[in-house]
Formats: sequence, C-alpha cells, structure tokens
Amino acid sequence: MSEKTEKTDVRLSVFKTYKLYVGGKFPRSESGRVYEVTDSKGNWLANAPRSSRKDARDAVVAARKAFGGWSGATAYNRGQILYRIAEMLEGRREQFVREVADAEGLSKSKAAAQVDAAIDRWVWYAGWTDKIAQVVGGGNPVAGPFFNLSSPEPSGVVVVLAPQESSLLGLVSVIAPVIATGNTAIVIASEKSPLPALSLGEVLATSDLPGGVVNVLSGGTAEIAAPLAAHQDVNAIDLAGADDVLAKELEIAAADNLKRVLRPQPVDDWSATPGIDRMTAFLETKTVWHPTGSLGASGSSY
Repeated sequence: MSEKTEKTDVRLSVFKTYKLYVGGKFPRSESGRVYEVTDSKGNWLANAPRSSRKDARDAVVAARKAFGGWSGATAYNRGQILYRIAEMLEGRREQFVREVADAEGLSKSKAAAQVDAAIDRWVWYAGWTDKIAQVVGGGNPVAGPFFNLSSPEPSGVVVVLAPQESSLLGLVSVIAPVIATGNTAIVIASEKSPLPALSLGEVLATSDLPGGVVNVLSGGTAEIAAPLAAHQDVNAIDLAGADDVLAKELEIAAADNLKRVLRPQPVDDWSATPGIDRMTAFLETKTVWHPTGSLGASGSSY
C-alpha cells in the first residue's frame, strides 16, 4: 500500500466581536470606536466598543422605557427572573471562568470561585425581591383613626459604575440589588476589564429579563459617566467604580436634578454576604394615610 501524504486543513480562529447591550439589543458603538483590551500580562484579548455620549443617551431612553413594566412586575416575578439569570450564567460557567482569569490575572481555580460566587449572588438577591418590602416597610402608629402605611418603591433609572478590579463578582454585586427592587440600570463596565460585563449582557438577553432593564456600556469610565451624571432623566447613580476625583465631579453633576448618589465604599472582599444596603440605597418610601372608618352604632373602628 503506497504511502499517502495527509493534507491537514488549518482552521482559522473565530474571534469574538464584543458589543454593547442596550435595550435588549447588541449594537456597536455609535461612534464606531473600539479600544484594545489586554490581559494581566499585556497580551491582546479583544477589541471592546468605546461608547459615546450618544450611546449613553440611548441607554437612558431604553432604561426609562423599561422602567414601567419592570417596576410594575410582581416582586415574585422579578425573583424568578433573577434566578433564571443564575441558571443561564451557570450554563456558561466555563466561558466566564476563562474571561475572569484573563481579566484579573487569576488561576483557573480562583477564577472559578469568583464565577461561582457571582452565580450565587444572583440567587441571593432573587430570594430578597419579595422580602425587602417587609423589612423596610410596614404600618406606622399614629394618633387618630387612620391606617398609616409605608412601602418602598424603586427610585427609577440608576447609573452604575462597575468596580474596576472585580470584573464579574463585583459587577454582579452592584447590578443585582438595583434591579431586584424594580429599578432599571445603565452599567458602565470596568474600563480595564470590560469583557465579562459585555458577555454578561448575552446572559441577560437569554434569561427572560425584559430589554432595557439592564444596559451595558464599555469604554472610558469618565467619558461615559459625565453625561449620565448630568442627565435629567437619570434618578440615581452608584459611584462604586469611580476614584475620588471622578466621584466628586460626578456628585456635583448629579446634584442638578437631586439624584440619589451612593458614594464609593471600599470593599475588601466582594464574596462576603452583602447585606441589604445596596437595595435600600435606591428605594424611595411612599407613605399612605387611610381612614379606618367606623363599624356600627357603637362607633368601634377596625
């Protein structure tokens, strides 16, 4: 039998094109700009879209449009959807382990621990959606024949500056509490490590979360945050990913329409139990008075 030379086909790698996530769709940046994202050793990973002011405005429009339906959904339904996000993230676990390891310079085992904690964080907040009102709301004692009830309501459209160093767990830890309570979010991904955030957009799109509830932008944090902090249709801003100088500038801009502002707070360990502070930070309290009325001739009330 004559020896034949085998022809080996060389397969080209298919590189992923990362896109923004706005209004449930995946647009490229309106500006057409991208920037290089590298790993901890300086090796090129991908080109990420560099969002413009127009992209930021589009995200606000999408978030405002989605707010009515999301805030009006039952807390139980929101919990189901947050749990579904955890399910979908679990299904793509290996991809995120790879992306987090590259982004943060972690070993595979340490990156896996971060991804697992991020999945568990979605489940944790899913359980809180129909319980937070019982903790921060309730009946108030008043001197008179009235029911006086306080109940929490979402603030509205919230801009979130994601932590710069924790590309997935920190990211989830600031997004989940915002939407668990009925707000909609515009997330500015870590400028240095945006790829896990952009991939998270793909998870959100396949998890029953209505388009516009979460919008993910990448690029220069200061460049995107400045117009959002001054935007009149943004109700609140979380400065988790801002340094001291940028945080002060954004806080001044946010004062123009009395936005709620959550100042940067040092977090030593994003995997620690988060508590409810990030949920209550973006809740308003509505108080309702209602006459108890009288029952029968005796004048007793209920």
